[in-house]
Amino acid sequence: MNTAASGPDELAALREIVTSQPDAAPPAGWQAVRSFEAEHGVVLPEPYRTFVAEICDGLPVGPPYYGLLPFAQIPDDWGAGRPRRLLAEPFPLTDAWVWEEDEEALPEEEFEDRVSAVCDHGSLLLGTDGCGMYWHLVVSGPQRDQVWLIDEFGAIPFGDRTGTCLMPGTPGFTGWVTHWAQGRSWYPES
Repeated sequence: MNTAASGPDELAALREIVTSQPDAAPPAGWQAVRSFEAEHGVVLPEPYRTFVAEICDGLPVGPPYYGLLPFAQIPDDWGAGRPRRLLAEPFPLTDAWVWEEDEEALPEEEFEDRVSAVCDHGSLLLGTDGCGMYWHLVVSGPQRDQVWLIDEFGAIPFGDRTGTCLMPGTPGFTGWVTHWAQGRSWYPES
């Protein structure tokens, strides 16, 4: 697992974006980050890890639309009675998955288990765009340090990937935040 420190360019870019936002929450500090990591059995990926420890732990103006959550919080509309989030369990996807394509093809229990794993395993919630659209930072598994949009229709990775252009941009947390700060659409422009 890569626990190396962030590059100075990424952190400088993130710091510049946040300092222009007057409502940015203060950083959580290293003690809070390490305690969270120990409790959940993960090491948060860089540069997000240093971002919440040293720069900012929540940004009400975004990204996403309803704001960047503090690292240990879940959006108010996440829903009661959901299973416990298992951050140390690997995030199960490596490619986009549209639920509708498999809803009829898989037995109901298998389908529900797979969707539940995508929503609750190996990722930290960054925030919501509303209407059940949640942004996740993958913290364990092959997609570690990548940002994904998960909603009622499926799961899509943010950033250019070979052979696909579902959500163009520079992959990773810094690319995602920079994309938002530039006022760019999450989706390809027609």
